[in-house]
Amino acid sequence: MRIQLDFGAVLAEWPLLLTGVGWTLALTAVAVVAGTALGVGCAWVRARGFGADHAPRWLQAVVGGYVELIRNTPFIVQLFFIFFGLPAAGFKLSAETASFIAMVINLAAYATEIIRAGLEATPKGQIEAAVSLALNRLQTFTYVVLPPALKKIWPSLVSQVVIVMLGSSVCGQISTKELSYAADLIQSNNFRSFEAFMVVGAVYLLLSFVVRHVLNWLGATFVFGRR
Repeated sequence: MRIQLDFGAVLAEWPLLLTGVGWTLALTAVAVVAGTALGVGCAWVRARGFGADHAPRWLQAVVGGYVELIRNTPFIVQLFFIFFGLPAAGFKLSAETASFIAMVINLAAYATEIIRAGLEATPKGQIEAAVSLALNRLQTFTYVVLPPALKKIWPSLVSQVVIVMLGSSVCGQISTKELSYAADLIQSNNFRSFEAFMVVGAVYLLLSFVVRHVLNWLGATFVFGRR
């Protein structure tokens, strides 16, 4: 039996693919900014010698519970809970908003532990030097502790961002118009499932390389100032 491939039928639907790429990148961008910021805050609360010694015990317990809950449950369950479960409590969200929230809280939980590892690897002498210069606790954390900690863990954090970006394909299950949702629409229109998902797989691969290189450049240029 001879199989005839027709990628032209898939590429002819480029507006759907372009929309899918746009939504995938938008979801990832929001997750990177908000998720990393939330991860830094949670890491400060959990890190020994930086936040855990000063944060209230109830806050440490809340952050610890949040991290363990998110890291030990599937992303699709978290997404479905936000989109289908919260309306029962009176919080009705659009598919896109639910996807944004799910990706942010998912990335933040993993970023918390990644960033905490960097914080706890900071030499104590570095902190003592900052104290001797009369820097307060916030200044010490922001200017002395955080940049070198991020430099140490940046490759791991970037890898986690890529994983979360690829996980955004699940968001098509609630009709968020990201890349896998576009593939579903295309194959339902022309019945070219094999070609549609091959093209989308190649696009995801390309996006992974692009996002990884862009984040590595941003980190080296603006976050920990290697350049």
